[in-house]
Amino acid sequence: MAHPAFRWLLTARVTTMAGNSMATIALVFAVRDVTSSVTTLGVVVAARSIANVAFLLWGGVVADRLPRQYVLVGSSTVSALSQGLLAVLVLTGSVSIPAFIVLAAVNGMSSAFSYPAASALVPQTVPVELRQRANALLRLGMNSTMIAGASLGGLLIAFAGPGWGLAVNALSFGLAGLAFWFVRVPAAQVAAEHKPGVLSELRVGWTEFVSRTWVWVVVVAFFFINAVHAAGVLVLGPVIADTVIGRETWGLVLAAETAGMVLGAFVAMRIRVRRLLLLGVACTLTFAGLPLALALHPAPWLLMVTAFVCGLCLEQVSVAWETSLQHHVPQDRLARVYSYDMLGSIAAVPLAQLVVGPVSGAAGITATLVGCAVIHVLATLAMVASRSVRSVENERSSTLV
Repeated sequence: MAHPAFRWLLTARVTTMAGNSMATIALVFAVRDVTSSVTTLGVVVAARSIANVAFLLWGGVVADRLPRQYVLVGSSTVSALSQGLLAVLVLTGSVSIPAFIVLAAVNGMSSAFSYPAASALVPQTVPVELRQRANALLRLGMNSTMIAGASLGGLLIAFAGPGWGLAVNALSFGLAGLAFWFVRVPAAQVAAEHKPGVLSELRVGWTEFVSRTWVWVVVVAFFFINAVHAAGVLVLGPVIADTVIGRETWGLVLAAETAGMVLGAFVAMRIRVRRLLLLGVACTLTFAGLPLALALHPAPWLLMVTAFVCGLCLEQVSVAWETSLQHHVPQDRLARVYSYDMLGSIAAVPLAQLVVGPVSGAAGITATLVGCAVIHVLATLAMVASRSVRSVENERSSTLV
């Protein structure tokens, strides 16, 4: 916090997360207020994911070419406008499924530029020895705001309607764009005549990505983990909320997960282990708990406890992954590696969101959720079994264990 650039970065990302925590719930229930079709809901959320996937690699190149803070200003502006328009349509009762799809795609496109830029900007704002703590503090700040956002979002959506949650999200993007504008970090400038082409820059990023086995092993594992999470928890979870536990309770479940993430960030800030990445990926085994609880015993107390544990463990893998990438990948290529990371991690999400409706209709929601839990377990075991993952070290010190 002694570094001004980091303070503005933290402010911007916390502000965005506060609104996003409401919008995550609001979008799903806004769609369900128009149609009860699980398949249609899957199409809407898949539209955002498809646009995100389509623009991620370009987003990584842009974030390595241009000052990353200004890329984030542009991305935040587009997101604010798209979410603001969607909020107006929902609040006035004039929204349609095509409008949901188009505006979700616009938001997905803008986020494709924000993720690699925001992640790669972190090591520019603090010294190398503070990266793990900076990543943990960012996660702590974002997750803390998500607690209030998810809880208030669930209540706001239940009593006032989902349009207000989308409106808050639009406002948060506008404020975040203003904060990103004040991030001041040195940027490496390359003479225009020496700048390589886009395809050449993508090849360099790909070489950096595949040259480290542990990087692509973890990304391939999360290719499956993120797909079953998006299908099982983010699509089928709200369906169970509508039919079994209620929308307000689902907001509290998401808030409990965020509370676990807050505690997890404190743990990640303090923990000192030699093989930080191995500890992180081992923690992903707990991710199977939430779909299992939804499938077998969706009692509110069990869902909240399970979500809390999942959130705590999520922070370990998130901070370990961010710190490891920032430690081992050259800074001028980091955004491109992040874009390949994100592309691989979410490539299957649109397909999962599209097919979860037909699959759950044919096999049943319970069987589908149990299948999601099994995939979580298998993906975790694959990461832990990799010698490359087990051998990654970010620092050497006699104080580490």
